[in-house]
Amino acid sequence: MSKRTSDVYYDPYDYDIDADPHPIWKRMRDELPLYRNDRYDFWALSRFADVESCSIDWRTFSSARGSVLEAILSGLPMPPGFILFEDPPIHDAHRGVLSRVFTPRRVAALEPQIREICAQALDPFVGSSGFDFVRDLGAKLPMRVIGKLLGIPSERQEEVRDRFDRSMHIEDGDVSARAGMAAQQLSSGMDEFVSWRRQHPADDVITELINATFVDDKDVERQLSEEELVNYVTLLAAAGNETVTRLIGWTGYVLAKQPEQRAELVGDPLLVPGAIEEILRYEAPSPVQARLVTRDVDLYGSVVREGEIVLLLTGSANRDDRKFDDPDRFDIHRRIERHLSFGHGIHFCLGAALARMEGRVALEEVLKRFPTWQIDEPGAEMVHTSTVRGWERLPVVL
Repeated sequence: MSKRTSDVYYDPYDYDIDADPHPIWKRMRDELPLYRNDRYDFWALSRFADVESCSIDWRTFSSARGSVLEAILSGLPMPPGFILFEDPPIHDAHRGVLSRVFTPRRVAALEPQIREICAQALDPFVGSSGFDFVRDLGAKLPMRVIGKLLGIPSERQEEVRDRFDRSMHIEDGDVSARAGMAAQQLSSGMDEFVSWRRQHPADDVITELINATFVDDKDVERQLSEEELVNYVTLLAAAGNETVTRLIGWTGYVLAKQPEQRAELVGDPLLVPGAIEEILRYEAPSPVQARLVTRDVDLYGSVVREGEIVLLLTGSANRDDRKFDDPDRFDIHRRIERHLSFGHGIHFCLGAALARMEGRVALEEVLKRFPTWQIDEPGAEMVHTSTVRGWERLPVVL
């Protein structure tokens, strides 16, 4: 169906659409696989094959001007060290440094601590009438984990988390101005932690980043600049907090709506890893990524011009019936070859293993204590951003 004969409208800033974008995304996949929004001057791709192939083709679909729509629209320069906002060769140099300090061994060693954090968060609610999946668990666990990994003092972690939350939320006003304020809020104060660790080194990621050497895109061996260090720490703290919080919120929400499958998980905890994978597919915590097109591209009979913006709708791609059978059905037994919730290609999430572990352990610890729960619907509240989707508050009744 051509654009002229379809009335489908998609807007990542629209609260009503964001509440449940899946019906609109399905229409886009079927009617307008290449969608055009004139108000915000972007195109959007919604099918799995398109999102997957564009995620790989970083030369054409560039992240160098940002991967968030308002960041690209603002025209602001991207800070060095935000690897999500970089292309090779500097992306590869910066990512290589992180890969050396953010190792699978270091992540695996965190599981006992993750379990302890969950226990401390959940035990006070045993025997009570309910708790909030986000405020009491989802917002606490990831910041505690990434804070300990980085070396952010425990008494400052909530302050950092709240600053990130404020920077990402959509409010009324100019989109490009909001991007500038968000960038300021994100990095504000993080230099303090880097400076402290320079004077007080410890066994943490910030200290290792301070001491790391690498060969940059100009073939110069050097250490990270102060700006790069601050941006590394900011990126890790923000990414390690926001998306895992949304994953845990979606876990509480989706399983409340699927009591029979939840009962299966209670009876067989070995099903939990597969359930987390299905939750990631079914409700992607970060369902929208933006790219800047570097050359004219012919897509579905239209030409997307160099310098235009394309949104890659990973949340839509994960529900594409061209890839998944009966994709709108939640199924903890589904065999998932691959979903796109952690991205694909050079920007595949470095923290995917940690996010999966946090989601798995959180669900295991919840089910041990609370085999059933229901959503307190009047108290539930969604967060609104252009890139992350999920719950701000999710009170449950036990």
